[in-house]
Amino acid sequence: MESGTGLGSTPSTLPYYVAFSQLVGLTVVAVTGAWLGLYRGGIAWESALQFNVHPLCMVIGLIFLQGDALLVYRVFRKEARRTTKVLHGLLHAFAFIISLVGVVAVFDYHRKMGYADLYSLHSWCGILVFVLYFVQWLVGFSFFLFPGASFSLRSRYRPQHIFFGAALFLLSVGTALLGLKEALLFKLGTKYSTFEPEGILANVLGLLLVCFGGAVLYILVRADWKRPPQAEEQALSLDFKTLTEGDSPSSQ
Repeated sequence: MESGTGLGSTPSTLPYYVAFSQLVGLTVVAVTGAWLGLYRGGIAWESALQFNVHPLCMVIGLIFLQGDALLVYRVFRKEARRTTKVLHGLLHAFAFIISLVGVVAVFDYHRKMGYADLYSLHSWCGILVFVLYFVQWLVGFSFFLFPGASFSLRSRYRPQHIFFGAALFLLSVGTALLGLKEALLFKLGTKYSTFEPEGILANVLGLLLVCFGGAVLYILVRADWKRPPQAEEQALSLDFKTLTEGDSPSSQ
């Protein structure tokens, strides 16, 4: 057990891992922008550059912001749980909205150019992630922010919510890697194997995506880094359960 891991305190090394994850995440966004600017002509909505809106929005939304939303309960350890829940939900909502722009951009671009939709493995995984992400957010909002769900129902669903949140994040990273490779093969073709500068930069971006995903996942799986329940939260939980289900604290 690390020093400084008492109830309500912040583990001594957690801030360094969080800072590292943020540095890598921001680098991912910056390198994505650099790749699109240097080798893909930049970004614009009403031109052939509309396609480039897609990778940038998906990286910002379903990679960086989704990862940060997962880390909320590790970073904000002493704030009121309701506040942390709202921040967690808002970050996921922003991630969904930004990724929605990216999805609209690629479909609109394909329509204008007469290209086929949803034929590649990347597109299949992408639609699966996008739909499941929205369902995950909607169900999470209904269970944890909407006051109608019972205490026992929330308790039973929480492990599934946590698992699917982490699984969707990893699937998002994997889908981004598929899309990155697909974009390189479409443009570079056989030149990809000749160590073209664009290919090297994109490979670096892929490694950074893996690094960010690994950093976030490592922070999440450390059991001793979980947000400790505060005394008032435990009392409120027991009181709520007693009022709604007739259980007594002594039955726990």
